[in-house]
Amino acid sequence: MRRAARFITLVSCTGFLCASAPAAHGEVFESAQQFWLNESRARAGLRWGAPYGREVDGPRRDREVYQPRPDVAPNAPAPQVEVKSPQYYNYRADALEALQVDQLCEVKMASSGTASETTPSFAAACALLPPVSLRVLPEVGAALIAYYRKHSQFVWIDSGNVTEKAKAIMAEMASAGAVGLIPDDYRVELPKLDAAKGEDALKEALRFELALSAKALTYVLDATRGRVDPNRISGYHDLPRKKVDLAAALQDLAHAESPAGYLAGRHPTSAAFRALAAELVSLTRDGTPRVTLPLGLTIKPGQTHPALPDVIAAIEEAASPALKRKHADAFAGAGTAYSGELVQLIRAFQIENGLRPDGIVSPTTIGALKRDTAAAKVPKVQLAMERLRWLPHDLGDRYVWLNQPAYRVTIIDDGKEELSMPVIIGKTSNQTNFFADKIQAVEYNPSWTVPRSIIVNEMVPKLYRDPTYLDRIGYQVTNHRGQPVSSASVAWDRVALNKASVEVRQPPGPRNALGRLKIDFPNRHAIYMHDTPHKSLFKQSKRAFSHGCVRLEQPALMAAALLGKPVGHVNARIVAGENAVEPVRRQIPIYLAYFTAWPDKDGKIAYYDDVYERDSHLTRAMETTNTVRTAAR
Repeated sequence: MRRAARFITLVSCTGFLCASAPAAHGEVFESAQQFWLNESRARAGLRWGAPYGREVDGPRRDREVYQPRPDVAPNAPAPQVEVKSPQYYNYRADALEALQVDQLCEVKMASSGTASETTPSFAAACALLPPVSLRVLPEVGAALIAYYRKHSQFVWIDSGNVTEKAKAIMAEMASAGAVGLIPDDYRVELPKLDAAKGEDALKEALRFELALSAKALTYVLDATRGRVDPNRISGYHDLPRKKVDLAAALQDLAHAESPAGYLAGRHPTSAAFRALAAELVSLTRDGTPRVTLPLGLTIKPGQTHPALPDVIAAIEEAASPALKRKHADAFAGAGTAYSGELVQLIRAFQIENGLRPDGIVSPTTIGALKRDTAAAKVPKVQLAMERLRWLPHDLGDRYVWLNQPAYRVTIIDDGKEELSMPVIIGKTSNQTNFFADKIQAVEYNPSWTVPRSIIVNEMVPKLYRDPTYLDRIGYQVTNHRGQPVSSASVAWDRVALNKASVEVRQPPGPRNALGRLKIDFPNRHAIYMHDTPHKSLFKQSKRAFSHGCVRLEQPALMAAALLGKPVGHVNARIVAGENAVEPVRRQIPIYLAYFTAWPDKDGKIAYYDDVYERDSHLTRAMETTNTVRTAAR
């Protein structure tokens, strides 16, 4: 027991307390892993290279003895069963429905005498209007009916004229492009009240009234919850769509001192949204045509190429201010000959973008240029503004923000960055979901219950080659009654076909997939943040390596910040070696988000690669929505 105690201290020191010398301690960590494995095998009565077909867990009596299954031949093929990951869908846009205008007019009036009224009434206009319909979103139609049946009066017409409030709200909707929306979705033609007389004027006023109310409510919906339902994009999105009380919204618009201000207030109010909006205005302000470069372009030092000036112009557009200042002479004297200062400029740009600084204008370099042009940034910003509308407009005073394309998690407290660190996210085949939750607890020295997808997709094929595979690597298997069993005694074909149930568990230890610490926010995706024994992966710039969970570079620091305790408290709990759960006193919101454009801690918009290609899927969803709405205009 003394030797085991020394081991726990050693590993805890290596993993959390002695991180200042990563190279030396990496060797110690490997030695500790070897020591633990030898110790566990010795206690279990196993030798290195012990043959299969023996009592797999030595002196323990709570586990069934290995009995080879006569119905499974050695090296028999595993059943061809796979637990599939969530899928991307063919997006189905919100359908528009026909709203019959006479549904709004509960009070009918005779047409006689209406043309001479100096202040035409809404009810009179309803009586005159022939059967017509509007194409609107169902929620908008229901709100129009609910409001106008109770309030048979004009909101946007007064004394036969369009009100100033109506003109202001039309101007606000016309500028929708500045906040990432589509102005054509909200365009309304002014009524021809001067040219029309009598009944025609009433009809024209009613047409305008209902159209403007419908467009304003559509704007309220889009600004509040976005134009796209994220859960229709893929099974990786888990963001319930917001409910918006449009009947109340129309009531508020009718009585607001500034209806245009009311619309502006429906957008997210966070600093991030304001930064994205400012970036969008900046990117679209310059009408200069953008430089176009072919993807296959290659120019080596010493060569001459007619496209080189365009390459240099594109770099001048995409490079940082510091790089542009340092290489101002190269920008000024760029020609078709690729040598000298131009080569140094290309190398500097490659370094700035994390590329190999070989000085060759290659497809990789051109790809970075295309990614960083203003034309490429605009859609990233627009998609970011759409995604931000899916989330609560108030993210909270203190919350955890995990941006998957940035491979980084940050604690935000009162708008300021409290703690930030690199993370590892899911592989493209096991993507981390986009959802929000609340952090509830920190678990020390956790065990890992293996998800069914990993059991079926990865473990069953190995078990068919080696029935004692899980026993040998120290995993614990329990049957449907919760009784420990040997992995060799399980009918894994039945498990794969979902005809039998088992639980596979990796006990706490330095080789545990969760490391020494887990941060839990229970959710149906079985995703959480945790430690990892594979620290070297954090050296990679692109870190999509997990099965969907989030691995933390410095889990003890994160846990301490969430608990409001010193890091020494967390390390002491880890060193104790006991499995224990410590609740977070105030549950903290966490957003496992996906933004390829997002402000950094200084408010400057940073851009990231679309690691899961979700930008392209969202773009298609937006285009589908555009098609549906355009057809109804």
